[in-house]
Amino acid sequence: MKFSEVVRLLEKNGFIIIKEKGSIRYYGKAGHDKLVRVDYHGSKEIPKGTCLAILKAAGIKKV
Repeated sequence: MKFSEVVRLLEKNGFIIIKEKGSIRYYGKAGHDKLVRVDYHGSKEIPKGTCLAILKAAGIKKV
């Protein structure tokens, strides 16, 4: 999965960018008390463990 695909998946599930500093983006949504950190690198492939950690932090089941 690529970084851009993960971002699309987060946005599809109601997450929006709360803050951004350089390539690091923090996503949040109403009803979700923690921010989800994504080190954005565009079309690069995300390591599997990192991808699973982002999805777990967001409470999204893997598709």
